[in-house]
Amino acid sequence: MMNIQKSDLLKIGIDGLNLALIKGTGIATYARTLSYALKSLGYSVDILYGMDIAPTTSYTLREIMFFDNMTKDDENIRRVPKLIKWINNNIKLNFDKNAHEIKITGRVDERSFVERLPNYDRILNIQNLFSLAHKHFSRTGKFLEINIPNAPDIMHWTYPLPIQLNKSINIYTIHDVVPLRLPYTTLDNKGYYINLVEKICQLNHPVCTVSEASKKDIISFFPQLENRIYNAFQSFIPDKNISMKSFDQTEQEINGIFGINSEEYFLFYGSLEPKKNIGRIIESFLMSATHRKLVIVGAMSWRNDAELRFLKYGISQGRIIMVDYLPQSILYALIRHARALLFPSLAEGFGLPALEAMFIGTPVLTSQEGGLPEVVGESAIIVDPYSTQSITFGINKIDQDDNLYKKLSIESKKQAQKFSMSHYENRLFEMYKKIMHDTKVNKNY
Repeated sequence: MMNIQKSDLLKIGIDGLNLALIKGTGIATYARTLSYALKSLGYSVDILYGMDIAPTTSYTLREIMFFDNMTKDDENIRRVPKLIKWINNNIKLNFDKNAHEIKITGRVDERSFVERLPNYDRILNIQNLFSLAHKHFSRTGKFLEINIPNAPDIMHWTYPLPIQLNKSINIYTIHDVVPLRLPYTTLDNKGYYINLVEKICQLNHPVCTVSEASKKDIISFFPQLENRIYNAFQSFIPDKNISMKSFDQTEQEINGIFGINSEEYFLFYGSLEPKKNIGRIIESFLMSATHRKLVIVGAMSWRNDAELRFLKYGISQGRIIMVDYLPQSILYALIRHARALLFPSLAEGFGLPALEAMFIGTPVLTSQEGGLPEVVGESAIIVDPYSTQSITFGINKIDQDDNLYKKLSIESKKQAQKFSMSHYENRLFEMYKKIMHDTKVNKNY
């Protein structure tokens, strides 16, 4: 890693919107990985949550309530863009806009949350922040201005949110513009989304994204961002338990839980939603000549009977195993022993599952959509995601060709190193340095 001078050491804030969700999201993984990368760079990290914890609560009770809230998904926050009307009718605008620290003393046993907690120096909270911010924006068209004592130099919002931190540079990560490019694949309020990003543009805030493909797409919809958008790509934190366990140990684990052995199955994991192409994955798998099973790990993001018309049939025939959610260690064991990851998405800003599989050495079948070609390079099987014939051909290929399997296992590990944590840290360092420089030059903040 590069040498960082003391003058370069920054204080960075990260929002805890998705970090607070029980089952997490891809954005939760992004936020947690970001926190670890920043700490590795020597930066100070603040995490700002929006839990229902009143500012008048004592320090002791704040800590207790913080971990208690970590076991509760707030669906109103999780689906805020779809609940603007509910928010407008139920939440008042008058509230404390100042962040209050939650001191983590160790008195509450936090070992159950080790896979979810970020790396931090301070945990902060503004009561119901994210719900209130969305209400404020929908009513006024303005971002909610908040305060943090001893504010960070940069507030890095991991998703477009109608909030800005005073006395800080605010940067917003836009992972993709799938709601605009493929509007029929998401339930997002498209008008709200456009208004939100347009406001980011009007306020001259910089934007971070995760691939050159996403950068290009974002600029196509919001050309005014062309000189204020930065691509830092992504990385992930490898599971230490996997590296500590032998191949036989993890195979025994998946055999005990699922009754399958190494390479006896293909794997898909992620949200079961149209952009993930789960319908064609299932159909193509059932049409293939393979005797291996398909393991699907993922929650129903939104109901689409056409997408899942073959799912029940595949399960009833014993060809498909479906699990809603798994702990990280079990999921990584499944990735490790899969014949291949099936991930031919219709759209991906980055495609983190592909990187996670390649890092372990599991071959990937994917598409040329979005940021996926940048992630997999020439070390994966590429198919047409709109063609079940193409996907089926790809499945048969990796199913029957052991030499191809071995070749991709080796090449994928090499490709994954391009997105290692050290490379990610370097890209973040350069991005923040440029943002700080551009801010001083343009004096927009």
